[in-house]
Amino acid sequence: MNEVYARIQHARTADEVVGRIEDLILEGVLRPGDRLPGERDLSSRLDVSRPILRDALKQLETRGLVVSRHGDGTRIADLIGEVFTPPVMELVATHGKAIADYLEYRREIEGVAAGFAAARATDDDRALVSDILARMRQAHRHADFEREAALDVEFHNTVGECAHNIILLHTLRSCYRLLADGVFFNRGLIYALPDARDTLLQQHVAIGEAVLAGDPHKAARAARDHIDFVERAMNEAERTQNWQKISRLRSLQRAAGRKPAQGGER
Repeated sequence: MNEVYARIQHARTADEVVGRIEDLILEGVLRPGDRLPGERDLSSRLDVSRPILRDALKQLETRGLVVSRHGDGTRIADLIGEVFTPPVMELVATHGKAIADYLEYRREIEGVAAGFAAARATDDDRALVSDILARMRQAHRHADFEREAALDVEFHNTVGECAHNIILLHTLRSCYRLLADGVFFNRGLIYALPDARDTLLQQHVAIGEAVLAGDPHKAARAARDHIDFVERAMNEAERTQNWQKISRLRSLQRAAGRKPAQGGER
């Protein structure tokens, strides 16, 4: 953690501190909600005076990059949440074409990200990918759906980070926020399909292993195949859900028809 907030070597000014925090946010090292170290600790790590640090944090807060609350310290602002405002999310969630466009976008952009990740991943990146794959396998063995769903988003975010492209990183994070919040579809419906959980794990492993192997073409293909499956599974889950609704309505109607009429003829 000390390496994250490495001491500033040259001019120790508020602008230098602002630039350091900006870089950490832009590169995805600091994520929305991450709390900065306390004032005394952070000023010591950066090797700047506390007045300089306070000035820098004030500038960052004025620009909306950090949020300070009494008793909670200073945290990185939820910048991603502002990409898709609630009215926009509500609008796209209620239009079928937006769902198709979302998956089309993910298919292409994740293929690019996975290819870059395979070509650019560092040893630390590969260690992160290996760790998350191990946790995904464990969650799958325990049939822990909530954990699997959370790790799904974490895995894709990690691959995006391994691509080492700032624009891709933040674009994908906003994209995955929609996924995590269930804006477009309920992933629980997909997980309920026969063999879907097994297939999803295999596909995530295929992407991860291609990244670990440094094979950009294989990684890109595995990422696109994954989204193709998600789209098919989503359509099947929606169709199955509609069938279940119709079957339920029929059963209710037949049951009502078999009941003796109240107050009937004598």
